[in-house]
Amino acid sequence: MRAPVTDSHQTLITDEEDIHIAARSMKAMAHPLRLKILCIVGRRTEVCVQEIVDQVGTSQSNISQHLSILRDKGILAFRKDANKVYYRIGDARIVKLIDTLRDAFCKVGK
Repeated sequence: MRAPVTDSHQTLITDEEDIHIAARSMKAMAHPLRLKILCIVGRRTEVCVQEIVDQVGTSQSNISQHLSILRDKGILAFRKDANKVYYRIGDARIVKLIDTLRDAFCKVGK
């Protein structure tokens, strides 16, 4: 069941640049594996690539491609420590967005 439409025109995005930034970020997040990666990384301060591979359950090369897309859009940040790479959410607003997605689309708490 959809929520009723309210008169919230003052909260909609109106700036063209903001619209493009939001659309680019949402497009990058829209892939199921990338959203799963974000949910894994968002639970902790940072996560190494091998932990992500283990939790997602696909190849490291596949995960690396998805991490690269999220990193290029500024959604994820990373640091290298010797031969390990650690990822973290690059913008706290992403966690808020995922929380909103969970509230809107998931059965948890309903």
